[in-house]
Amino acid sequence: MNKLQKLTKAIGRIIKHPYLLNLVLQDKESNKEDVIRRYGFADGLPLLEINELFPDFSETANPYAYLSGATMPIDIALLRALAKRNMVKAYFEIGTWRGESVANMAEVVQRCVTLNLPKEDIVRLTENQQYADLHSFFSKNLGNVEQLYGDSQNYDFQAHYGLYDMVFVDGDHHYESVRKDTETAFKLLKGERSIIVWHDYGADPETIRWDVLGAILDGAPAEKRKHIYHISNTLCAVYLPEDLPSKKLVPYETPRKYFEINIKTHTC
Repeated sequence: MNKLQKLTKAIGRIIKHPYLLNLVLQDKESNKEDVIRRYGFADGLPLLEINELFPDFSETANPYAYLSGATMPIDIALLRALAKRNMVKAYFEIGTWRGESVANMAEVVQRCVTLNLPKEDIVRLTENQQYADLHSFFSKNLGNVEQLYGDSQNYDFQAHYGLYDMVFVDGDHHYESVRKDTETAFKLLKGERSIIVWHDYGADPETIRWDVLGAILDGAPAEKRKHIYHISNTLCAVYLPEDLPSKKLVPYETPRKYFEINIKTHTC
């Protein structure tokens, strides 16, 4: 295949799947430079040590499938710990894959609401019916989980404004989607102790996704940005409306703590 044929094929794929254009345009270094120029944050968000935020941190992630696209167990454990710490009663989740995170939260929160694309939209985007059918696999039969369907970029959230103690943003992770979901998340918050968690702020616990960080900061009210942090050892950024002791992220830092992991299988 010559270069012209490859270019034609690539353009055809982008026309068929417009979201692929984001991958072409994404430039890590320019995203980083843009965030630093506009907001500072040369080292990313202030880092909260997870064992200092939760001195007795001990959580179980159940269910957890260990399959493609799953949230890391530590991130699910963080959600549960935050819900307990802040006495969360109402939880909203933007983006549900197999439903592992909301199924975990349903055990510690009274009311859970999730928003995900309708199956027909997922099939249209992915051309994969099985992938679409697996959405909400773990949460669809839970009595305290309400599943909403729609695109978070144009969904009418007004009936949900001001109702939630905690919002988990885990939808599409491209810039414009994260920015819009961030704006929405702040409108969903109920009170002064209400919190937000963004998944995939990091590509790994020590590597920042600068496009995601830029989108979070652009979508957040200016007065709230000082209380947005990164939780160590996770992929998560959090909005905690408190002045908390923090540090800067130092990649490849010598470990000062470790985690005990127990793994047990259950049949679905």
